[in-house]
Amino acid sequence: MNVSAVVCADVGSTYTKAAVVDVDGGRLVAAASAPTTVGTDVLHGLDTAVGAAVASAGVAEVPWYVCSSAGGGLRLAVVGYEPLVTAQAGRRVGLSAGANVVHVAAGCLGGVDVAALRAARPDVVLLVGGTDGGDAETVTHNATRLARARFRVPVVLAGNADVRDDLHALLAGAGVPVTVADNVLPRIGVLEPASARAAIREVFLRHVIGGKKLSRGARFARLVRAATPDAVLTGVEVLAGTLGGDLAVVDVGGATTDVYSVLTPDERDSGPSQEVAGTLWRARTVEGDLGMRWSAPGVVRAAVEERLLDAAEEPQLAAAAAVRAADPGFLPAGDGERAVDRRIAALAATVALRRHARGAATGERAGRDLREVKLLVGSGGVLRYAEPGAAEAVLDAVLTDHAGGWALPRAARPVVDVDYVLAAAGLLAQEHPGAAAAMLRHHLGA
Repeated sequence: MNVSAVVCADVGSTYTKAAVVDVDGGRLVAAASAPTTVGTDVLHGLDTAVGAAVASAGVAEVPWYVCSSAGGGLRLAVVGYEPLVTAQAGRRVGLSAGANVVHVAAGCLGGVDVAALRAARPDVVLLVGGTDGGDAETVTHNATRLARARFRVPVVLAGNADVRDDLHALLAGAGVPVTVADNVLPRIGVLEPASARAAIREVFLRHVIGGKKLSRGARFARLVRAATPDAVLTGVEVLAGTLGGDLAVVDVGGATTDVYSVLTPDERDSGPSQEVAGTLWRARTVEGDLGMRWSAPGVVRAAVEERLLDAAEEPQLAAAAAVRAADPGFLPAGDGERAVDRRIAALAATVALRRHARGAATGERAGRDLREVKLLVGSGGVLRYAEPGAAEAVLDAVLTDHAGGWALPRAARPVVDVDYVLAAAGLLAQEHPGAAAAMLRHHLGA
């Protein structure tokens, strides 16, 4: 096959997906998947999936672009100055970098706080605090505390620029792996995530992937270019640019349901109602209690709390969710079980969008205004492999959630990422931006 081809692969917690992309035409040529082989060496599953995709496409040696969320992905802890300002800003930046934020601490760390930080087992710590020229005492105290505690987890330092160099020297001198980034909150109400997001990505690739013992050699660490959620968010950003408007993505997975949204900056976002921790116009939230398998019981509990389930339906759905949680490899047999999966997916997507839009999940007091969203993209295996019309019905449930306490999109078009192109587009965006945009236009109709 005479095309300029590359392979894009996502090593997920359960399955590894590979796709051959023609970067000249921006088209998906072939795709394949294989179980992720975390129990032995993830390269086994990756090589199997890539080999099948390449054979199907009829190409030989091609470059690989790989992202990974295997082994739990990127676990991030945030240490900030004040819970509603810099710590909240750091949390939002961490989520936008594709991290699973496992711990947030604010204020001056004490011995108990350091112990709690260790217990959270983060892969990376994002240390923030103080606007530029503002408070420097707290971030200095916390850096000193981490240095004296012989903390060896990599730290991304993204606080008050006035003390950045001194704190970098302090941490590095104590043997703490430290990477410097620009302040995530240089001024009140101004959130600047790009530098810290890039630093977190760099640390993930340099320290975390190799340290998770997912593979025996160094080849896997060399192949991986991003955490999967980071690649997906980049793909969402490319899609928003191609679309020329607001969009949202809901990704219903086995353990979590992730929501991404890209909004057009609003010049009215100033004055007394301005978010003191800033507005992240490109945001991601992770709902760890909402999923199709491991977290299925959480979907039922959340749906009851949100009054989406009545008393008659709850016991039967709770029993079905328990079966799925006990056996994450569960595959629905027959129309009845597939209908249950769709019901769980619709509830997970609806609750996740409610939380995202209300602002509780993002930490935004006024919520996220999704009224101008033009495109709602559904992702996840339950939607990707659904029979015709079934996945669209799940998204329709979200778009008709009039009792959800959030302003629904006025005219959003639902579409399912059947070919799993968002992650691939994110992987290609830097080196092949035209191909990434063309692929999204072709496969998602943007």
